[in-house]
Amino acid sequence: MSLITTTRLTVRSASQHAVRASTPTCKRRTFLNSIFSGPSTVKRRPRPEEESPALPTPTREYHPSPRPPEKVVHSAANARQFDEYPVKTVAVSIDDSPREFDTVFLRDSCTCPRCVDPHSKQKLFQTSDIPQKIEGTSRIVEDTDKGWMIEVEWQNDVPGYDAEHRTRHSLDWLRRALNTEVELRGGFRHDDRVLWDRDTITKNNKWVDYEDWMGEDEVLFDALSHLNKYGLLFLCNVPGSEVSVVDIASRIGTLKDTFYGRTWDVRSKPKAENIAYTPQFLGLHMDLLYTSNPPHLQLLHSLRARTPGGESFFSDAFHAAQKLHDVSKSHFRTLCTFPVTYHYHHKEYHYHNTRPTIETHPYPKYSEPTNLALHRVNWSPPFQAPFEARIGTSSPALRNYLAASHAYEKLLSAEDNLFEYRLNEGECVIFDNRRVLHARRAFDATKGERWLKGAYVDDDVFFSKLRVLEERFTGKWVAEGAVRPVVR
Repeated sequence: MSLITTTRLTVRSASQHAVRASTPTCKRRTFLNSIFSGPSTVKRRPRPEEESPALPTPTREYHPSPRPPEKVVHSAANARQFDEYPVKTVAVSIDDSPREFDTVFLRDSCTCPRCVDPHSKQKLFQTSDIPQKIEGTSRIVEDTDKGWMIEVEWQNDVPGYDAEHRTRHSLDWLRRALNTEVELRGGFRHDDRVLWDRDTITKNNKWVDYEDWMGEDEVLFDALSHLNKYGLLFLCNVPGSEVSVVDIASRIGTLKDTFYGRTWDVRSKPKAENIAYTPQFLGLHMDLLYTSNPPHLQLLHSLRARTPGGESFFSDAFHAAQKLHDVSKSHFRTLCTFPVTYHYHHKEYHYHNTRPTIETHPYPKYSEPTNLALHRVNWSPPFQAPFEARIGTSSPALRNYLAASHAYEKLLSAEDNLFEYRLNEGECVIFDNRRVLHARRAFDATKGERWLKGAYVDDDVFFSKLRVLEERFTGKWVAEGAVRPVVR
């Protein structure tokens, strides 16, 4: 095994301009040596028997500790063997704790104008271009905008880059990279979602004025945060135009175009191709589960509400999943694994997809799949196709699913879990189509008109907007259950 030379940087760090300007050298050194900020606490993952089924799940917070570097020390370290290539590293001491960064990671993350286009923000080289034996030497530098940074000079850089190329990373960015890795590896997930029954959502429901939604980014951020937390939001004073739902959705981002169109009308008509376009009772369900990526948000704007009946009601499928887990972990596990098929099979359209009722986030190998890191629920009885797996009499799987689905449906439709509301003209409801089930009571189409204008928004679009606003108003953003502070 060969030896390699690394750079070990002791970082106790960030801005110290005032100290440098006003403190004599010896006093400054004494002052710097006295500063200490320990690393953030990392909680161990609880054993399955210790875990509580309640959400939200706790997460480790990021605590920056800005201090200037005290010294740079060059040392030798053994290379860890990876196949036939030794792993080259740069060692950096962050918050008094030595950390090693793979040179491949440091090179791959370079954001200089030669590596990342400053306008498109797109990468100008491939990870596969990096030599297996890449190594470099580093030093500490101070940037007027980003504070203390490491600067790496590469000995055998990516082909096409000359000897003048340097890679710089701020110490705050490296600290965030370490914290994010711990978050993602540790099994904990940051989760703001609140599970609700009728009383909880009645108490915490949010109404937003249309003009505020359209004109105030801070109001929009508060509304989207609430929508992410509860999965249900209402707007009032919406103009009575068919394009109003487009305007509302466009504040989040691009609308999802489906075979129903960019927008669609929910109104009674003869020989309807969808049960929603009839006056019949429509039970709790989600939309478009027969597609590969069902919409994340559904918007329904009430243009006409002049018929008796037709009340909408909603149920939190995550809350019911938690209750099911409390009652029967076996039923919960069945709904996480048994494949249910959905379809939309007509003359001009034929959609078909199979998915379990409950989807959870991926877990480390030592984790149980029933610790309620809920991701999505799939429940749409009106659009369910015949089962295609485990239908033989030699397997009890289908009967187990029947028992589990029966228990789950009782929780979903329990009176104390349903929030009922009749949308008035000029009101719009937005809900999480992968979490909150919606339904409608029957109405008499002969005694008036009921007309809703609908639209969909995908999950990528919603979370993109939410992260942009999170960065602006809170200085952090969330992805894959890990909190990432903004690093300029």
